[in-house]
Amino acid sequence: MPLDMFMDLALAHPEHGYYRTRDPLGRSGDFTTAPEISQMFGELLGLWSVDIWQKLGAPNSFNLIEFGPGRGTLMADALRAAKLVPAFRDAANVVFLETSPTLRAEQQQRVPDASWIETIDALPDGPCIILANEFFDALPIKQFQKTGKGWQERCVALQAPAGDDTPVFQYSLADTSATPSMLAASVREAPEGSIAEICPVAQIIMEQLRARFDANPAAALIIDYGYNHSTAGDSFQALKNHKFVDPLVEPGEADLTAHVDFEALAKPFSKEALYGPSDQKSFLEALGIHARANALKANANEQQQRDITSAVKRLTDRDAMGSLFKVMAVTSPGLPAPAGL
Repeated sequence: MPLDMFMDLALAHPEHGYYRTRDPLGRSGDFTTAPEISQMFGELLGLWSVDIWQKLGAPNSFNLIEFGPGRGTLMADALRAAKLVPAFRDAANVVFLETSPTLRAEQQQRVPDASWIETIDALPDGPCIILANEFFDALPIKQFQKTGKGWQERCVALQAPAGDDTPVFQYSLADTSATPSMLAASVREAPEGSIAEICPVAQIIMEQLRARFDANPAAALIIDYGYNHSTAGDSFQALKNHKFVDPLVEPGEADLTAHVDFEALAKPFSKEALYGPSDQKSFLEALGIHARANALKANANEQQQRDITSAVKRLTDRDAMGSLFKVMAVTSPGLPAPAGL
């Protein structure tokens, strides 16, 4: 089967899919996201959202939407910070794009008045602000390998290794070559043996957002690990118990992800509606993470102060999340520039 089908089944199968059967976050899970590291992350995104709402004309009703909201921690922190502007909270209709029953239950505890949708098609009409933190990296990707025949699609097959009767999942190549136009121009001439990746689902989502943003005043903030520009390389990976594991072993038991191609995400939007990508360090510092950290430290004990310092470093240091994670905003035409970008 194609790699994107394997990835989709492993993550989203109704009975056995990784996201359908567990809470993958935190120390007891397989990975930790920025909102779980510190409340400062969500608080700053809440203030960013208030700024965007004001630039949208401060509508008295709008949709505050989060794609892949995890436990609801980011939104809970964002809404708490946004209480500084009561009219924003009164106007916000919180909507979560989420398919996991386990995570929905946790989200409801943190944001009781939220509503849920399962597909982009179900996005409500009207002005909206969308937050997508570590959402696109979990969408299924296609891979192509450069061979003497051209770019052949990489697949996953159940095969028994030589001398072993137990079948295991292994990579294979499709018989037919992929259309070069599917790949970015900067990737097509990569040497033989190279791997190229595309995410058709992400491309469809961004096209849908552009169409909606043309019809409704809106903005979306996308934060994820990935590349500023399309590049060849194999970024398909699996995380289990906070460690990298073979992505083909025990499907459904590990988180499968791939780096996000921000150049590809940006394609449907005009330059006038596109901001970034920047790196997470620059973005959070522009929003005032150090000032917020100092304010928290003023009412903290010594251990809490050390924890706050550690969280800032993890979120902003170049050798942690500060450089690898990128930040990009897309908006309706004519909207003033978002804060931090």
